[in-house]
Order: sequence, then C-alpha cells, then structure tokens
Amino acid sequence: MSMKLHKLPAIVSHDAGGAEILSSWVLQNKIDCRFVLDGPAVNIFNRKLGNIEQISLDSALAECDWFLCGTGWQSDFEWLAIKNARKQGKYVIAFLDHWINYKERFIRGGIESLPDEIWVGDEEAEQLAHQIFPGMKITFLANPYFDDIKNQLLETSSTNLNLLSRAYNILYVCENISGYAQVNYGDEHYFGYTEFDAIKYFFENINLVCSDRSKVMVRPHPSDAKGKYDWLLDVYPTDVILSEGHSLISEIANSDVVVGCESMAMVIGIFAKKRVISCIPIPNRRCRLPHNQIKHLSNLVKANKK
Repeated sequence: MSMKLHKLPAIVSHDAGGAEILSSWVLQNKIDCRFVLDGPAVNIFNRKLGNIEQISLDSALAECDWFLCGTGWQSDFEWLAIKNARKQGKYVIAFLDHWINYKERFIRGGIESLPDEIWVGDEEAEQLAHQIFPGMKITFLANPYFDDIKNQLLETSSTNLNLLSRAYNILYVCENISGYAQVNYGDEHYFGYTEFDAIKYFFENINLVCSDRSKVMVRPHPSDAKGKYDWLLDVYPTDVILSEGHSLISEIANSDVVVGCESMAMVIGIFAKKRVISCIPIPNRRCRLPHNQIKHLSNLVKANKK
C-alpha cells in the first residue's frame, strides 16, 4: 500500500457504507486524490471533506495511476469502474464495507468483475474474504470509518446527548432489503422477507424490547425514497418519530436500544454500548453480522411463548 500512496489514486464511490469508509480514509491519510462520485456518496464526501471537485470515470482513467473503489449494490457505478480500470491495466483495490454478500458485490448481469486487491477493515471480514476469494490479495486495514466513529463517540458530551431532548428510546435503522433483492436477484422477496415485514414484526413485538411505553425513532436508509415510511405515522401516531436528518451518531447517542436487521448502524450501536437487536422476522434466521453482542427478537418471541 505504501508504494502506491505517492501515486495519484481515483476514489470511486456510490453507496453510503463505502463512502463513509473511503472518505474517512482520504481524510486520515491526507493524500491527493481524484473523486469519481455518484448517489449518496456525493453528500457524504462533501460533508466530511468540504465541497470537492468531481471528475468523470473517463477522466480518471486517463489521469489516475490506481483506483480505490467502494463495493455498493445500489447501482453498477463502482462495478463498471472496477471493470474498466482493470481493462486499461490500472491497479484496482476494493474496500469491503460490510460482512455479507461479498461475492454478489462484484457481479452484475452474471458477469464477475474482481479487483486486483481487496481491503477489509476487521479480522472477521478478513477471514470471510479469504474464504470467498481464495488466491485474491486481501489486506487488513483498520476500518478508518470506525476509528472516526469511536472518536466521535468519545467526544460526545452531555449537551450532545440532549440534542434531541430524549424524545425516544429506540432507534430503528431501516435497510432497503427489497431494493437489494430486486437489483441483484430480480425478486423483492428473494430473502423471504422485506424491510416492511421486518418493521411490522418489530412493532408487533415491541413490548418484548421495552416493557415501558416506547418512542421509536425510525431512520430510513440512504437509498430509500422520500416518504417511504410516512405510513408509520398513521399506524403508530403516538409511538413513532421519523428521523429529520440528524447525524447517525447523535441519534444513536440519544437512544437506549438500536434495532435493525443487518445494518452497519447496529455495529455502531455496539461501539456506543447500546443494546442492539436484530428483528429479522423469520424464526431461526440469524443476523449475519459477526458480532455476538447482537440479540435476536425472534429469540425473545420464542421465550415469550413458552
């Protein structure tokens, strides 16, 4: 990695998860880069690095020596960059930003486009990557986004904790499960449940999560359409607050419990020492995040029926 740092890299990013990691990496390393961005990544990079100049993929291919790409699923933006950069003989590194669906991140329309090297941010991801991509160069690089998150949590003061006036005690982090399933498998119900099934399952069993009257902050996924969860305000008018764009850190800091299915935000909840629950609505379907601090709502449901 050190040999490449003096050369000019192109940073290619679309999805939010990868954008958080790559922008933190650029910020911490303070190196000269060219940015090829689209989707949620644009706002994330601008928020963390200031208003940056963006260039096209064609310009990056002509100007840059190597490529560092995210591995998002919402589009083929990063996949095309990996494919075209390698075709032109550029060295390509992809940073895996999660612990699931590794192989699918590099496949579009049945065509696989792999990088020259994969970076991973923790030991669990490293082990998975070696299993799934035998022979691939896998490099462990402490997750720069997690470093930033941990520092922000340490800096969170009592004033910050009152930012939202403690109006809720559960933070529900949404995932665009049906969108991912549709894009990658052509079937919104490929996984046996959707984000709507999960959130309904959670509200049906909310009394098992908090015994007292609970207020829930619902945080949509960055890829969700505006107004996707407005219906919750009609169904649960006294129990639900919709996120209004506060930072994930502040919303987690103001919660007692973080609930989701397999969201990266749940891992941040662990860092913040919150109670974290997976609400996958299928009995015996385990959350694939490799963190044993995560509890399962389905287990609470089973115990309650005994």
